[in-house]
Amino acid sequence: MTTLSTDAVTQFAVLDALLAGTYESGMTVGFALEHGDFGVGCCDRLGGEVVVVDGEAFECTVDGPPARMADSATLPFVDIAPLAQTEASDVAGLDLAGFTAAVEDRLVSRNLFHAVRFDGVLARVRIRATPRQHHPLPPLDEVTRTQVETDLVERRGTLVGFWAPAIYQGIAVAGLHLHFLADDRLAGGHVLELTAGSGELRVAAYARFHLHLPVDDLFLRTELTHDRDHRIVAVEGGVGAR
Repeated sequence: MTTLSTDAVTQFAVLDALLAGTYESGMTVGFALEHGDFGVGCCDRLGGEVVVVDGEAFECTVDGPPARMADSATLPFVDIAPLAQTEASDVAGLDLAGFTAAVEDRLVSRNLFHAVRFDGVLARVRIRATPRQHHPLPPLDEVTRTQVETDLVERRGTLVGFWAPAIYQGIAVAGLHLHFLADDRLAGGHVLELTAGSGELRVAAYARFHLHLPVDDLFLRTELTHDRDHRIVAVEGGVGAR
């Protein structure tokens, strides 16, 4: 049921850079959309969560409902890919652990990246967005202490995300990383918890991964070391590394 795509997942920056507070620059939305029509990311200076679905990028902020992003907007972190055509399967009544298991049952290999899309009704979904930061830029785990969380019930929409291999923890979010966008475009954000009502799950595999690193001064002079997996698990709310 899972397609092995000939395209690539393209990523700007690494997760450890966000944890270190080095997110001054980014990839523009316009440039990102040249590399795919499906993805997740964060807004300039972590001022919200980004959902890319069907070739459109939406920012989910603490200031109001999701809004279509301009091509010139900056993404300090983003994963994006052309979503491959792949067979859908029905899923229903799954909590986050069950949903993750359903995704992992459909993996081509635990050594490949996979795009994950669910269209349907969420019986419940808890999402978050973070407020825009200012200099000096704090690390991501400090930013998430002020995150705004929202519980939604019986909302139809789309889960957009990626499953990444364990060996990429710190570069990406190992395991499952999901964002949500409601069909009415009135709510969206990073997924912390969910219960799927009913809908269709699609999973596509990618053997190519293209990484673009920042070249701003802050990134270049900040040596990144990956030694804090617990921080990634904490800021991802249990959705990430397992």
